[in-house]
Amino acid sequence: MKLFTKTTAVLLIIALAIGCATVPLTGRRQLSLVDDGEIQQQAALVYKEFLADPSTKVVKSSSAAQSVQRVGKNISAAVNKFLTESGYADQYDFNWEFTLVQEDQINAWCMPGGKVAVYSGILPVTKNDAGLATVMGHEIAHAIAKHSAERMSQSIVAQAGGAAVGIATSEKSNATRAIINTAYGLGGQLALLSYSRNQESEADRLGLVFMAIAGYDPNEAVGFWERMAQAKQSQGGGAPPEFLSTHPSDARRINDIQKLIPEAMKYYKK
Repeated sequence: MKLFTKTTAVLLIIALAIGCATVPLTGRRQLSLVDDGEIQQQAALVYKEFLADPSTKVVKSSSAAQSVQRVGKNISAAVNKFLTESGYADQYDFNWEFTLVQEDQINAWCMPGGKVAVYSGILPVTKNDAGLATVMGHEIAHAIAKHSAERMSQSIVAQAGGAAVGIATSEKSNATRAIINTAYGLGGQLALLSYSRNQESEADRLGLVFMAIAGYDPNEAVGFWERMAQAKQSQGGGAPPEFLSTHPSDARRINDIQKLIPEAMKYYKK
């Protein structure tokens, strides 16, 4: 056990020395062992394959599709403005794409590089452009905070092996494939899930600022998350204990967002 502890400690020191990055707005230092540019290239390929899949029903001509495009363009413009004014613009080279997919699932996501998909199942919950901006701002915030690269970096450390660091620093494409297929023990899972909850909260904060800069009232975010909580209850899906979830509990998230609104309102102009 002592040997394992020392090895892990050395690995952590090496990892921290290899690479750290800073999240815009929050200023949080994060571990960065994988190349974000490569992740974006892979994400672009996966996104292209996703859209080309016969089972993916892309909605192109509808008022809802127009809303997704409109809100997406407004949020991305707000993000670009924020990054430029904050001095982070040179760290990002996103090629934005926004797609509405006909799918009953209540979901939306943004891949590294700005590839965004919104599922039609979430539209009854968003209700309007402000609700949609809440969702898209949050998902885009994950990409801006480079949470995917960070999670991969955390996975490398979780393997607690010097070879993993070697892979991460020399053969990054191999590292990416290896990390995706990595299985963790229970302790490792709980540690990573906790980190994911922190990332979710960070995305909430960034997302509120992005929607505010884009001209959407951050107060609308509370209503969206309240409707989301109701939607989950109506589907009969009981939430797992918070310490076993990758997301904060609904009550905690809403309470935290209410505390973050004053900061976001500083960026809001009607």
